[in-house]
Amino acid sequence: MSIEVKKTELLEELGFFQDWTERYEYVIGLGKSLPAMPAEQQTAENLIKGCQSQVWLDASHKDGVMHYQADSDSLITKGMIALFVRVLDGETPEAVLQADMSFIDETGLKEHLAPTRANALNLMATQMKQRAVQHAK
Repeated sequence: MSIEVKKTELLEELGFFQDWTERYEYVIGLGKSLPAMPAEQQTAENLIKGCQSQVWLDASHKDGVMHYQADSDSLITKGMIALFVRVLDGETPEAVLQADMSFIDETGLKEHLAPTRANALNLMATQMKQRAVQHAK
């Protein structure tokens, strides 16, 4: 499934909810379903700096595709990074680097977040792409 298809599916799912609080709850649910990152991976190296909450991101490259693991000490933040993991996990580094991450604006979530949390979304997307750079051809 391509990144575009994954983004479309995600936006359609969020479109089922009539108001932002329902979307917020859905995103929190996505965060709860994201597997916990082992404590030994919650290192300073994996910490995304600049986020209000603690957010850890680990990336690996196997069989030509990127695999992301993420966690946060905040449920909403974990849900937000779960959106990106869902879209980018299992994709080639080149596809990750070319992905237009502005789809997050279409979710309607950003406008209901505090500015620091909204900025965290940009930091998360940037970090995921940076982790793919070293594996791109």
